[in-house]
Amino acid sequence: MHVANPIYDVAFKYLLEDSKVAKLLLSAIIGEDIQELEFSAQERTVEVAPLIKEKTPLTVCRIDFSAKIKTETGFKTVIIELQKAKLQSDIMRFRRYLGLQYQNPSNSYDDKQEKARQIYCVYFLDYGMDLPPSPVLRVNYKVWDAYTGDEYPASGEFVSGLHHLSWIVQIHHLKERRRNALEKILSIFDQSNVTDIKYILDVDEDLFPDEYRQIIRRLRKAMEDPQKRREMELEDDVVKELQDKERQIEAKTKALEEKDQIIAKLEKENAELKLKFASESASNNSDE
Repeated sequence: MHVANPIYDVAFKYLLEDSKVAKLLLSAIIGEDIQELEFSAQERTVEVAPLIKEKTPLTVCRIDFSAKIKTETGFKTVIIELQKAKLQSDIMRFRRYLGLQYQNPSNSYDDKQEKARQIYCVYFLDYGMDLPPSPVLRVNYKVWDAYTGDEYPASGEFVSGLHHLSWIVQIHHLKERRRNALEKILSIFDQSNVTDIKYILDVDEDLFPDEYRQIIRRLRKAMEDPQKRREMELEDDVVKELQDKERQIEAKTKALEEKDQIIAKLEKENAELKLKFASESASNNSDE
């Protein structure tokens, strides 16, 4: 079955605009039972002008949800922040956006006094970083006694309000990794299924868990929409431009580095010649 490639911002956003599909996907990733889910904010940006001045450009899609999650004692409401990057980025870009989430007064609730909602971060990365080679990584905070090393449950308002849980989906490690239901679900991002048209994947619906086939069908709809296909083509053009700019900047940077090395070498040789000349002059004056 041919479906839209969810690595594209257009397809990714379209996929998650369906509340049922978003609940299925996010519940599987975080391993919790999401009962209700709604967009708390949306931002889809391709910041071309600032990025081409940097060494490492980025195309990123950000989507935020407010989620009501069922727990053993009742319910909790959390903020789920999704960021998807197609090109390698500097980590400060993620930090700045996360900082805005912590500052946002709407990310709190009033229980006699204002309290912070817990923030979950889910990152979809389509490039290599210094991370373990696993398709899905979970980053958790820990609490322990600094003297004894004894570990305590990471619970309570102070810890959850000032720290966040993260899930990192490494798309390039999804290939042929189908060890559990989650990895089967995320196989929809596996770029080894790309067809001759980069924004279309060829997937086997029969290999997808029955209860999650809504995800494939949603991406099928995106692929069949002429407007969505055109937008994905335009996204390819933008990414290509960013990649070209990156290569140009890298070439110029390399040329400048080589020039600096040549200048440094010449300055060193000049200093050595001056030292040698001064030494010979001193020796000649001594002989006289």
